[in-house]
Amino acid sequence: PTYAKEIQTAQYAHGLQDIICKNEFKLTGILNGIDVESYDPSTDPEIPATFSKFDLSGKAKCKEELQKELGLEVDPGKMVIGMVGRLVSHKGLDLVRVVCDKIMEGNVQIAILGSGESAFESFFRDMQARYPGKISFVCGFIPALAKRIYAGSDVFLMPSKSEPCGLAQMIALRYGTIPIVRETGGLKDSIKDVGGIKGNGFTFQTYNAEDMLD
Repeated sequence: PTYAKEIQTAQYAHGLQDIICKNEFKLTGILNGIDVESYDPSTDPEIPATFSKFDLSGKAKCKEELQKELGLEVDPGKMVIGMVGRLVSHKGLDLVRVVCDKIMEGNVQIAILGSGESAFESFFRDMQARYPGKISFVCGFIPALAKRIYAGSDVFLMPSKSEPCGLAQMIALRYGTIPIVRETGGLKDSIKDVGGIKGNGFTFQTYNAEDMLD
């Protein structure tokens, strides 16, 4: 629904805003969902340990095994930030690039899986070399590893510039991993900040690296 409103503006419509606005009466935005059986941490055979909202003990095991698999320092006290998706500019990766060094000043690790624009692939390779044991970058898309990142991370970073709906934030929630998202498109529709009613994640509004960092 939010994306249906956004594409009526010049910022999001790529020059089509006039014709979209003219036909607004037949424009509807539909929030998609996910297959909750395929993405079920209580039965998923592709994660190291199963868990549920009633018993989260298996999630700690998933985090430990993810740290081992990706060459991160095995430390339950470090917050693991997961990122899974296409490495393209509209996913907000330029914000990450601006403040990545500041993020690493915290007691955190970053696990990234994805491929896309060469500039972002090179950036994350450089960051992995600069922060051994703290940043892991796997170039490509490996569905089983994606599930292990969803299950083993503490938070999931998705700072998109635009996002018609998005699946990753919903999958992260399914695996008990808290999304950090920008309030755009389907991210705004599906993730509510913990500071409000029925909060289920952390959100920021402006497309600004410092706001994301906060």
